[in-house]
Amino acid sequence: MTDDNHIYGTFVFPEQVFERGEGVRMFDANGDDYIDCTSGVAVTALGHAHPHLVQTLKDAADKLWHVSNLLTSPERDRLATRLCEETFADKVFFTNSGAEAIECAIKTARKYHYDNGAPERVNIITFEGAFHGRTLATIAAGGQEKYLEGFGPKAPGFIQVPFDDLDALKAAIDEETAALMIEPVQGEGGIRNVSNQFLREMRALCDENGILLIYDEIQTGVGRTGKLFAYEWSEAVPDIMAIAKGIGGGFPIGACLATTEVAKGMTPGTHGTTYGGNPLGMAIGNAVLDIVLEDGFMAHVNEMTLVLRQQLAEMLDHYPDIFEDTRGSGLLQGMKCKVPVGDVLGALRKHRVLALPAGDNVLRFAPPLTITQDELREVRERMITALDELQETLNTK
Repeated sequence: MTDDNHIYGTFVFPEQVFERGEGVRMFDANGDDYIDCTSGVAVTALGHAHPHLVQTLKDAADKLWHVSNLLTSPERDRLATRLCEETFADKVFFTNSGAEAIECAIKTARKYHYDNGAPERVNIITFEGAFHGRTLATIAAGGQEKYLEGFGPKAPGFIQVPFDDLDALKAAIDEETAALMIEPVQGEGGIRNVSNQFLREMRALCDENGILLIYDEIQTGVGRTGKLFAYEWSEAVPDIMAIAKGIGGGFPIGACLATTEVAKGMTPGTHGTTYGGNPLGMAIGNAVLDIVLEDGFMAHVNEMTLVLRQQLAEMLDHYPDIFEDTRGSGLLQGMKCKVPVGDVLGALRKHRVLALPAGDNVLRFAPPLTITQDELREVRERMITALDELQETLNTK
């Protein structure tokens, strides 16, 4: 049991204390191995202690740790160039987290309209169930009452519309709208996919109304859905995109990407960060891209997606009293539960499988993108044992 008396009580920690990780496995203080199907909430995209990332960090630590955002470094310039070469973007602003990347996206959108003679265009339209971060602005953007309660007035400038409701979206756009912002797959909101057609409709609405399209790819980016970024499936290209999590492989990195036209208003003094673009983080970001951009990497992700989906479909068939449906994209999959998701998580943890909760009482799987078919089979075996026990408990109630 951890001694967390001096830690803010914002999390409820399990009894297990993990001391090291290797690949898809984490090892507790007793040496027991757990298969990590969380990736630290889709962060450790290449698993734990990936040799290339470890060596890169060791090498970088001998060179330069910090230069502030007043100076640059070769690794920062290289990572920015590579991200732009692989995406729609021309410009990148590096941050330490996803929430900061969203903040930069919001400011970029508003500044764009301000500089184009429309200072009244400040509102960002988002979708019910969205999660965009934990700052005061990003909880307002998400609009979920459970995150807003107790923190004073909701930051203005954010309007929520129902998920997957094109008519409501059209009705919400007016002369004060600056941008539409969406997660291609709602992660915290319950692993809810946005259809490619809906994203294309959003792109068309933005073009028709002279507003911007912002993607929150913090959880879906860097290979999680089987392409480098999820927007590629729809070909509905954004104007601004926030990324984080997987790009750092466990190191705290985020970034806001934009086109030259949209980012032109972000001139010296308009935005900043002390730690963003840290040389250690930039080296790791480049190391992650070294692996993710290798030939065959995305093919592997898509192959493992099929395996995981088949296994979850099997669980759905075998445990109809526990699960209601499956959903997701790539190696971001979910199962809506008929029993409290916490009960399922506890049963899996007992048999050393780590998964995540999500909104709508959903069990979430986000394993490292490097997971193998044999490792997924082991996940299946442990899940069957855990779910059999849970089913027996339910039958005796």
